[in-house]
Amino acid sequence: MALCPSPRHATHELSPTLTIIYATETGNAPDYAGRVAHHCRRAHFNCCVFDSEIVSESVVIYIVSTSGTGKEPRTMTPMWRSLLRSDLPHDFFEDLHYAVFGLGDSSYEKFCWPAKKLSRRLERLGATAICPRAEGDVQHTLGTDGAFDPWVSSLTDALLRLFPLPLHLSLSPAEELPTPRVILLSATLEELRDTPDPLVGDDRCHLFELVRNERITTDDWYQDVRHFQFQCWDDIAYDPGDIAVIHPGAPPIDVDTFLTTLGWSNAADDPIRIQHIFEDQSLPDHLPQVSTLRILFSRHLDIGAVPNRPFFRLLKYFATDEREREKLEEFSSPEGAGELYEYTTRVRRTILEVLNEFRSVHVPREHIFELFPPLRPREFSIASASLAHPHEIHLCVAVVDYKTKLRARRRGVCTSFLASLPIGTIGITKGLLALPPDSSTPVVCIGPGTGVAPARAVLEARVHLGMRDNTLYFGHRASGKDEHYSREWATLAEAGNLTYRVAASRDGPEGTPRVYVQDLIRQDVKRIWRLIHDRGAWVYISGSSNKMPAGVRAALVDIAREEGELEEEEARAYVARLEREERLFEECWS
Repeated sequence: MALCPSPRHATHELSPTLTIIYATETGNAPDYAGRVAHHCRRAHFNCCVFDSEIVSESVVIYIVSTSGTGKEPRTMTPMWRSLLRSDLPHDFFEDLHYAVFGLGDSSYEKFCWPAKKLSRRLERLGATAICPRAEGDVQHTLGTDGAFDPWVSSLTDALLRLFPLPLHLSLSPAEELPTPRVILLSATLEELRDTPDPLVGDDRCHLFELVRNERITTDDWYQDVRHFQFQCWDDIAYDPGDIAVIHPGAPPIDVDTFLTTLGWSNAADDPIRIQHIFEDQSLPDHLPQVSTLRILFSRHLDIGAVPNRPFFRLLKYFATDEREREKLEEFSSPEGAGELYEYTTRVRRTILEVLNEFRSVHVPREHIFELFPPLRPREFSIASASLAHPHEIHLCVAVVDYKTKLRARRRGVCTSFLASLPIGTIGITKGLLALPPDSSTPVVCIGPGTGVAPARAVLEARVHLGMRDNTLYFGHRASGKDEHYSREWATLAEAGNLTYRVAASRDGPEGTPRVYVQDLIRQDVKRIWRLIHDRGAWVYISGSSNKMPAGVRAALVDIAREEGELEEEEARAYVARLEREERLFEECWS
């Protein structure tokens, strides 16, 4: 959906309009699209913001996230496929001026890959870059802002060369307090009661009842992994690899503390109408038109997030104490990046804890959507097949519960919410996996830890359909402690429906090499080559996006080199071809 300012909010009568397109996986890209729009408004441009659409405009700015190990976000796939059409002429975009900013993590091999591919494709179709592509890296000292701040400055300069300002206008100061994107108006209790919950009206969401919450690691194990089972009254259908979307709520005690800290307790339950003024600045999804401060900070705005540099950059405007303002200035400057990291990221200090320390801060209510990030939904791979469990969704979730370096206890917002959820709304969205259309095709699933969730969905669907040629490589730490769904795998193996291979990395004697799933794959070199090369097996890799996916891919390359007698580059190309042919899938998360 496009977000555009209405004509009455244009900065001047003939303001040029810029198109900003974002492609997001976890919700970061729309935030940066909004920041681009804010910077462009300083130069008196109007902006329209779109979510991964093909548009026929003369100037387009792309903000592109990276999904998994270099794949484009799912919302971008239709647009990307359209751009890849072979019948597009080489001068198709000869009238297009564009800029691209990528969001990624340089610890991944294919860092900002979708942004790089998009830039190359636009150039080959005749488009002209306004300014060089930039790639935001979460590993940078300043985070993604380390690349974004200089890029958006160069973008603004380039746009002003294309569209010079009239003599009577000038660029607004960068340090100016941004105008709020909303106006908050008083509303009545009747309006509050009559305002529908947008989440309930979303066709992708269904009402579920939690019917099972079982710990599947032993009580003496350090990690609490749980099997959640939800029952739905609707006729739902989903495919293996699909995603459950949970919209969590903040703990009421934290919300009460926050409202008291900012002096909003007395007005916390007063109905307010939210009027969106600058629509190129996004608001949280499923935001009702009439709400209260308590509802907003319980369900829509995140007070438990670790704040970033833009948070401190804005917060300084609202501090009345000189020393606090100076400290906030320091945190928001490039020179203060190291100290900010120590103060926030290293110790996982939350927004609520920051506000408890900067007590002179008085935030105007209209600025809450500028200052506080949206409380984003959490996504979990569904650990069941709807064929085998009609009206049900199963999840395999590691409960987040630890102490920070400040000795403050942290519980995961969503996992705590799930555990206390008797009835709630869960969304279902498409995943990245697919099943082989031919029932005789073997599958090989590699799913260590909670990565076994999508593997379980694949295997349940296959077994339900009578497909017996299935293999699972499961990795965990200690036998008898954290081997998720072990009885199920044993039962399937005994019935001849599964070849089960398990690596317990901490079971060996002290000092011996640890064994991981990729090591078992290398041990089974002949069998794996026969399955993949001779019989056309499909391979599914799921789990943590640390070293595991790269290790499994390296093992497959080694097998292609040894058994297929391929050179190193040929073996790598062979594995890459499996992915292009959609016989190799990854469903990995950080």
